[in-house]
Amino acid sequence: MQKNTVCRGVVASLGSEGEGVVNLNGGRVFVPGCLPGEEVEFTLLKVKGDVAYGKLNNVLKTSPDRVPPPCPVFGKCGGCRLQHMSYPAQLEFKRGLVEGCLKKIGGLNVAVDPTVCGDQRYGYRNKLAMPVGVDAGGDNIVGVYAPRSHRIVPVDSCALQREWCAPLISALKAFMAAFGLKGYDEGARSGDIRHIVARQIGADLIITVVAPRPLKLEGFAAELDKVFASYTLLLNVNDGTGNVIFGKEWHICRGQGLFTGCDLGIKYPAGANTFVQVNDGVRTLLYEAVVGAACSPRVAAIDLYSGGGMLTALLARGCAAAYGIEVVPEAVKCADELKELNGLGDKMFNLCGKVEDRIGEVLAATEGMERVIVCDPPRKGMERSVVREILKSGADRVVLVSCDPATLARDLGLLCGSLVESGPSIIKNPAYMPERMEGYYNILSVTPFDMFPQTRHVETMVVLRRN
Repeated sequence: MQKNTVCRGVVASLGSEGEGVVNLNGGRVFVPGCLPGEEVEFTLLKVKGDVAYGKLNNVLKTSPDRVPPPCPVFGKCGGCRLQHMSYPAQLEFKRGLVEGCLKKIGGLNVAVDPTVCGDQRYGYRNKLAMPVGVDAGGDNIVGVYAPRSHRIVPVDSCALQREWCAPLISALKAFMAAFGLKGYDEGARSGDIRHIVARQIGADLIITVVAPRPLKLEGFAAELDKVFASYTLLLNVNDGTGNVIFGKEWHICRGQGLFTGCDLGIKYPAGANTFVQVNDGVRTLLYEAVVGAACSPRVAAIDLYSGGGMLTALLARGCAAAYGIEVVPEAVKCADELKELNGLGDKMFNLCGKVEDRIGEVLAATEGMERVIVCDPPRKGMERSVVREILKSGADRVVLVSCDPATLARDLGLLCGSLVESGPSIIKNPAYMPERMEGYYNILSVTPFDMFPQTRHVETMVVLRRN
């Protein structure tokens, strides 16, 4: 295989990012935009040994699962990778992705349930975060990043966002033009605005402008007043480098900075930096499933990586007590307000800090009680020390929620004993025998939830019982 060669082949399967996999001359070529069974023509862009990456030129034989993508920047944007795939095929792809990761990475041969989906295929996101920059001609652009880059693809709206996306982008552009402000140039570290971030809570919007230095936003508020009835406006100052959107400095420019929503009978306050699942409908289905698997009036629930406390409150309502551990101070503040809003002061306890630093404290506080552990870690998964604490906890059940099948498979392998630590490495356990690993956990169910339609991402809930 040589770079820039034009080739033909049949797509054998899909890779972990939804790209087509073509077997060619003893190697594998990953080609985005293809579906299994399709005959395709592609150009090799990068070759490394027996693995290559290609660009789709033509589909010579079309899969019945192919559908026309509605977005004009599909293929250029790094977000939606599956718009060309029928929705039933997307759901099966995600189920298979989870099952494959558990087997290949975790050494776990487990049947995975069909993927649970909500009502919305598009327009489901309650949160927007877009970079603001300049194009080659120096004009301001707002958009999305191209795949594996920080090159901004300009957009006026987004098919995954709600109806307020387009007027918000338009208002930002009008404000910048009126006041002579420029988008941010990462290379030169110059410009006035880096990102626009917004989140919808109920009917209200939390809007944040991220800038490298303090900036007056009265003019932006005037533009927002023309199109939005209820919003709060914040300024976040981030003059650092790297991929983190928010800096540590916050200013409230309009409103209170927070709004209160309600789901499953729980009122919850949320701010710009509070973790809230981006798909309201699927979040409700997921939380109902977690509560059904975890709650009992006899048990103490321990909610690790608890965010703004929504799930902790649901657990507190159905259990003897619930303890949440979260590292973001704003989120813990929201969780404390949530506790008071819902009359859970004697059953819900929120701790601020890293899970690995405070889990021992919670285990000591619940000594002698029947425990269930609920864990919804960030994409990188759990720290190994947290896995060890869970194994030592004696908790009868663990409900693990994950947004990354690969780190989920690793963490499950350690909890079930199919993987073991060997110094800094994690290796397959040659002595692993399901349901005979005393002190470890056995998987009762694995259920994917399509929190992110049209993308390769999937949320998964796993219920475990201690052997």
